[in-house]
Amino acid sequence: MSSSNGIELSAVGESWSLDVGVTWHADPLTSSIVREPTRSHVPYTTNMANSDVPNIYIIGPQSTGKTTLVNELQNIIEHCLADTSIDKPQIVSEVARTVLAKHKYSAEDILASTTRCLELQQLILEAQASSEKDALRTSSWFISDRSGFDPLVYAKRYAAPNAVAQLQQLPAWKEVKMRMERSLVVVCEAGTPWLMDDGVRLMPGSDKEWMQLFHDFCRMLDEVGLGYCVVPRTVLDISERAALVWTKWIERRQSLTDN
Repeated sequence: MSSSNGIELSAVGESWSLDVGVTWHADPLTSSIVREPTRSHVPYTTNMANSDVPNIYIIGPQSTGKTTLVNELQNIIEHCLADTSIDKPQIVSEVARTVLAKHKYSAEDILASTTRCLELQQLILEAQASSEKDALRTSSWFISDRSGFDPLVYAKRYAAPNAVAQLQQLPAWKEVKMRMERSLVVVCEAGTPWLMDDGVRLMPGSDKEWMQLFHDFCRMLDEVGLGYCVVPRTVLDISERAALVWTKWIERRQSLTDN
């Protein structure tokens, strides 16, 4: 079966699969889905319910394709879930830009003052928590462009030494962390060819700093006990990036159901 935009859906056992560019087939000996390097089928079952549906957080350093990936996932997932009982996900758009404009901050404030940096990260964290609650009023789950975890990473790098501990005491952090623990957290690796200064975001001073920020994300996720997967910088095709995330989402939902 094909959609109007050319995406092909095909049967794999009792599941459907999304054709986006690498072949998947059922292994009759193991009953598992096996990947072959031709084109991809991302499996999902049609009997999913709205309980235990994990949110998706797309996070990572600047200019790593996060928003593009969110948009692609929205298109694919809404099509895939059309004949299931699962709600369409709400999209939680990046809140940092709105906070910067509303409170008259600039990216330079992060570097100029540790106090201003911490204040900004707190505002972003609280705005993220509020946006997530708004999204869950109209759907049982969401895809988020960034997260309430991101401010911790920037606070640790650019604010005072105790800034992370201060943010972790906020009700907003405890709220978003609880949701992230039952979600799929995806970190986009730095080093892609898309680094560009848009005049709004704080930009890394070098490729080395850009990669260091990526490692900051991963280390702090480990520190706070949040599981995650990585979209490698070598995977540039948007269909392949989306297929990777969709496959991980299926696995994450299965783990929640099993538990």
